[in-house]
Amino acid sequence: MDGELVPWDEAKVHVLVHGLHYGSGVFEGIRAYPTERGPAVFRLRDHMKRLYQSAHLLMMDPPFSIDELCEATKETIRANDIDSCYIRPLIYRGYNTLGVNPLPCPVDAMILVWEWDAYLGPEALEKGVAVKISSWTRSAPNTFPAMAKSVANYANSGLIKMEAVADGYSEGIALDTTGQLSEGSGQNLFLVRDHTLYTPPVAASILPGITRDTIMVLAKDLGLTVVEQALPREMTYVADEMFFVGTAVEVTPITSVDRIQIGNGKCGPVTRAIQEAYFDYVNGKTPDRHGWLTYVNA
Repeated sequence: MDGELVPWDEAKVHVLVHGLHYGSGVFEGIRAYPTERGPAVFRLRDHMKRLYQSAHLLMMDPPFSIDELCEATKETIRANDIDSCYIRPLIYRGYNTLGVNPLPCPVDAMILVWEWDAYLGPEALEKGVAVKISSWTRSAPNTFPAMAKSVANYANSGLIKMEAVADGYSEGIALDTTGQLSEGSGQNLFLVRDHTLYTPPVAASILPGITRDTIMVLAKDLGLTVVEQALPREMTYVADEMFFVGTAVEVTPITSVDRIQIGNGKCGPVTRAIQEAYFDYVNGKTPDRHGWLTYVNA
């Protein structure tokens, strides 16, 4: 917290921090994976660069440099002596005065790590998940900065998630304000048709995901064509395969949408190939040809 290691139970903030009341904070989700060379953080610097971008969009000047945040992440993992973990950096407006204007409040930072298994459950990566099209849409352009991974934006995500769970689904897919596909509550979306990957564009109010970018690169490495374009809702019902991607969800197959089966109702061959390529890379089983692994003990 703000440059000092703090025991978990002592990591506290004042009840009047601006971020708690008005959502003036930005964050990242990052993972470290076990490899033969010890824990390796996947695309650490790319995540911290996006954290800086998010802070810039909310007019916050982070108190630490990208290099300092990367080193602090490695230090925190070493201090906890774990090989695999989820990493949560958070930059937020702290305590000064309580009012909508965040500018008088200081900008604080923290980095947390903890052990975390599969986000949608232990069987989701293998068997896939059932999802629904949410009644909640993503924010319209020029309302919230969708390109920022901001705390405030995730109120919308929470509504999507709660509605899906209440209706018996694992997740929801949101549409944008034009009725085109956007993303999940906290995941980017890919569809497969005739061995071509389709994904909604940044203009569809999506967060430009680091894992999304990773999958686009790995798919091309596998010889697959990747197309970014506006996608209508009904594309989900006629897709050969579908899957979510994200740091938390990793690469999770989608087997049905609105109780309409996708493909054969199982993890498809393209999804499986991408899933295997992803896990081989993050676990250091294939050469780090893109420079995405940061070894904690290097």
